[in-house]
Amino acid sequence: MKINEIFYSIQGEGSWAGLPNIFIRTTGCNLRCSFCDTKYAYENGIDMKIEKILSAIEKYPCKHVCLTGGEPLLQQKSVDLIYALLEKNYKICLETNGSIDIKRVSHKKSLMISLDIKCPSSDMYRRMRLDNISYISENDQLKFVIKNRDDYDYAKAIIKKYKPRCIVFFQPVWCTNPENLSTWILNDGLNVRLGLQLHKILFGDKKGT
Repeated sequence: MKINEIFYSIQGEGSWAGLPNIFIRTTGCNLRCSFCDTKYAYENGIDMKIEKILSAIEKYPCKHVCLTGGEPLLQQKSVDLIYALLEKNYKICLETNGSIDIKRVSHKKSLMISLDIKCPSSDMYRRMRLDNISYISENDQLKFVIKNRDDYDYAKAIIKKYKPRCIVFFQPVWCTNPENLSTWILNDGLNVRLGLQLHKILFGDKKGT
C-alpha cells in the first residue's frame, strides 16, 4: 500500500470527535474538491506492506483507527488492511469520499463508515454515488461539508430523498461562518449535528494533526 502518513492525535470530526485516534492516511484521490485540505496526499507517500503498517501503529496506546486519505478505497489493499486491523481488535473509522462503491465493506462489525457526500461548492458533487447511502447502517455516519446556502439546500434535499439511517453531520468549510449554518439548521428543525473540526481548533490547520 502507498501510505502518506501515520500519526496519533485527537479525532476532530464526526461521532468520534474528542477521542484519541491512530490515523492512517493513504496516498491518492480520484476527486479534486475546491476546498480540499489534504492536497499533500494526492501523490506523496511510501510503499508499506500491511505487516509494516500494523507494526508501526502498535506503539500507540490506542485501539481506535481512522483510515483516511486521499481516498482509501482506491487501493485494493485497503480492504485487506481493514480485515487485518479487525483481526487485531481495532475499532475502525473508514473515511470515504462518496464516489466509490462501499457495498463490499458495509455492515462490518467494529467498522464505522464515514461517508462524505460532496455538495455543489466542492465542484465534485456530480461524481457522487448516492446509492451508497442505502448501504450505510445506523452505526455509520454521513457527512456534508457546507460552504453556502446552496450547499445546505442540496444536503437537505439529499436527506429528504434518501432518509439515511445513521447520524448526519453538517460541517462548515473551514474558515467559513458556522453561525449561519447553525441558524439554518435551527430554523428548519433538522435532525442533524453541526460538526466542527476540533483538531483544527486545537492544533491549527496543519499536517499530522
